[in-house]
Amino acid sequence: MTRESARLSDLVSRRKFILTSGAVGAAGLAGCTSGSEQGDAESDGGDGGNGGDGGDSGDGGDSGDGGDGGSGDDSNVDRASLSGDVRISGSSTVYPVAEEVSRLWNEEYGDGVGFNITPDGSGGGFENVFIPGDSDINNASRPIKDEELQRCRDNGIEPVEFYVAQDALTVVVNNDADFIDEISLEDLKTIWSPDTAPEMWSDVNSDWPDEPLDLYGPASTSGTYDYFIEAVIGETESDQPIRSDFEGTEEDNLIAQGVSGNEYAFGYLPFAYYTNNPDSVKALGLVEGGNDPVEPSLEGAQSGNYPLARPLFFYANMNKLQEKTHLQEFIRFYVNEADEDYIASDVGYVPSSDQMVEDNLANLEAGIAGDYEFSR
Repeated sequence: MTRESARLSDLVSRRKFILTSGAVGAAGLAGCTSGSEQGDAESDGGDGGNGGDGGDSGDGGDSGDGGDGGSGDDSNVDRASLSGDVRISGSSTVYPVAEEVSRLWNEEYGDGVGFNITPDGSGGGFENVFIPGDSDINNASRPIKDEELQRCRDNGIEPVEFYVAQDALTVVVNNDADFIDEISLEDLKTIWSPDTAPEMWSDVNSDWPDEPLDLYGPASTSGTYDYFIEAVIGETESDQPIRSDFEGTEEDNLIAQGVSGNEYAFGYLPFAYYTNNPDSVKALGLVEGGNDPVEPSLEGAQSGNYPLARPLFFYANMNKLQEKTHLQEFIRFYVNEADEDYIASDVGYVPSSDQMVEDNLANLEAGIAGDYEFSR
């Protein structure tokens, strides 16, 4: 099965640096004022308070002279003079994008602004960090849920939505699993649905081996978990939305590691984490209806031809956005950077389109003015 080997070999080294740092929790960025306080990646955001929320100054001297040389946006703020902290919680899928953009900020503007970034899962980040008001930004690999939006508003928070990139959610098996190169969405549902919950590969397809299915996937706090249920499984007769007998984790690299260590393992994970492990796991082509199998790729995610293409987001606390100039400027930098080629080459997602950047900037200005109201 073709796996874009030439492209992937060029990307692995840089992505491994970006993605594997997520497995130990906090982003170890230049200027990070709280990196030493981080625990492991399964921490659910209890360290959110060190992101510094109230009155992170750094705002007094940022009337600036346009000294943000070469940023590609139209800000006239002297970003090098800004100081304060930015606390980012949420999705492990979006984590590598946030980490890379934060690194680029520090590289370009110095270490006056520190970043505390944790991969808590989309839902875990919302519930444990963002909704209580402890983070400025929550990454999400699916749109905010209605109940999360309501809890935000109950706490006086209006979440401002920003589109980040497009992902191709990737189904993987062990490299030695030579009996399978593709799978239908119907069989994918059969494997993961609590209504069927097959124990053996042969229970799904008689041509497959009579060996146990060992399953790996994101934990229930993950937005990827939520997206997979919605896109693949749908409604079930069970009290639970997906079978529970799988190894769940918020560390996507551990999914790849688990699958690579077991010949009969099966899992799913974000495309960027697959391309970080191209020699240890095999991606399956997906068959939808009577169509030919489609392999996961950036091109397939961008065109929508890949069945499990999905958008990625982050949400900003509008109150904090109005109060903190350094947060405003970081988000302005972020959304302008999100359409750059390195989002594909260094991270492994499809960058934002020019139109999405314009929409994001409009949301940013509305949030700064206090006029933004989330709607679907």
